[in-house]
Amino acid sequence: MEFSWVMYLFAVILLATGIKMLIMVDHQPDIANNPVLRFLKSHMRVTETLHGQAFTVRQVNQNTGKTVLFATPLLLCLILVEIADLVFAIDSVPAIFAITPDPFIVYTSNIFAILGLRALYFALAAMVHRFHYLKYALALVLIFIGAKIFLGDFMFDGKVPASISLAVTGGLLAAGIVFSLFKTRNKNSSN
Repeated sequence: MEFSWVMYLFAVILLATGIKMLIMVDHQPDIANNPVLRFLKSHMRVTETLHGQAFTVRQVNQNTGKTVLFATPLLLCLILVEIADLVFAIDSVPAIFAITPDPFIVYTSNIFAILGLRALYFALAAMVHRFHYLKYALALVLIFIGAKIFLGDFMFDGKVPASISLAVTGGLLAAGIVFSLFKTRNKNSSN
């Protein structure tokens, strides 16, 4: 276990992400001031408008008068989506390692998670108004998994039993769903 310290680094990432999600649960991101977007705009030539489905277009540069390659806002959007996928993968790797050290399961679960992430997002985006408290439950799940990595070495002989992990995770998610449905039941019937 030469690199076992990496799990503690992952645990810190999970704990920080969970706490940030709890604190900023209703925070709407300011995409215009996103540091990645600002970096891309400062290092690439970007058109002001979309050009159909094109990621790049050739246009005359106003400064030089030469025709050069410009990125479109669609390319910037794609880069931001892919970076969000990468951030998701960074969070999910320690979560799966907290369950199993088997590399095959770790790789395949993360691949399937990334492949299904966008489809699941669009399915949940339509129902997000009904599951407002699920955000809190997901933040608590991240905090639980991060804490489990730290406490697993001190308790339970190095590994928290899977039954306890599944019970806590399932209980938190179920509580978030049930509480959300209970709190929004009147809003749905009045529409």
